[in-house]
Amino acid sequence: MNAPLNHPLPLLDLDVLRTFVAIAETGSFTLAANAVFRTPSAVSMQIKKLEDILGRSVFMRDARSVSLTQDGEMLLGYARRILALNREAVSKFIIPDISGVVRLGSPDDYGERVLPNVLKRFAQSHPSVAVDVVIDQSSNLRRRLAERQLDITLFTVCRNIPPEAEVLLTEPIVWGGAKGGCAHMREPLPLSIWEDGCAWRADALEALGRDGRDYRIAYMSAHTAGQRSAILSDLAIAPFPKSFIGDDIVALGPKEGLPELSNYSLAMIVAHDASAPVKAAADHIRATFELFRETGRF
Repeated sequence: MNAPLNHPLPLLDLDVLRTFVAIAETGSFTLAANAVFRTPSAVSMQIKKLEDILGRSVFMRDARSVSLTQDGEMLLGYARRILALNREAVSKFIIPDISGVVRLGSPDDYGERVLPNVLKRFAQSHPSVAVDVVIDQSSNLRRRLAERQLDITLFTVCRNIPPEAEVLLTEPIVWGGAKGGCAHMREPLPLSIWEDGCAWRADALEALGRDGRDYRIAYMSAHTAGQRSAILSDLAIAPFPKSFIGDDIVALGPKEGLPELSNYSLAMIVAHDASAPVKAAADHIRATFELFRETGRF
């Protein structure tokens, strides 16, 4: 039976729904608080308000994790649709009607880990802009940009950062090995790397040369997924960014008899004559890495 007109159903607050979705996606009240620019206590109060309105629990909480209840799973679909519809409606009035094509270049590793989230959010806020993505080696991407085949490119570099580049992230390179593996004990040292032009390769080989350590190329892959396979099978070790370490891949170093590696930077270059869509895409990329620096999550 429908509710009487003089007793309308309560309205769900968009800010509360945004917080709810952030918690569901990050699995953490603290990370969600950073993402929505609120304190953890304020986020907890929002969720309590939401659960009071619905008369249902939307999260199961314990000391280590947060997960959705069955009702929370149902609400998540509605919340995403409501927020998407709100963005679409508001954008028709207050966001300039930007349309066009953005040609974006990225190394494989960040193309796999970061770009899906960037492009998803960008498509939501700029539905009239098409993004064409090229995944390639950093040296090739910089050449493509110079030849005006790209409008924006991300690339990795260990030193000699071009003056026109904007550094998005700097972190250590470490040796990645299988948890409990022994590949790093073998002689010559088996490596998984890619061809010349890879910043991580150059740094790793220089370090091994300084250390006088014999090595052999046991596995070659242009894709981090392939390198992960080589590591997890204990076929080889590979130079990896510290943020890529996790699960069954551990960081190795001097304690395991391996030379310490340098830092590397992920940088971005935007074409000097960038169009409005290109500038908007660059802003989205910057915002993604600002969030990563604050929360440690993409």
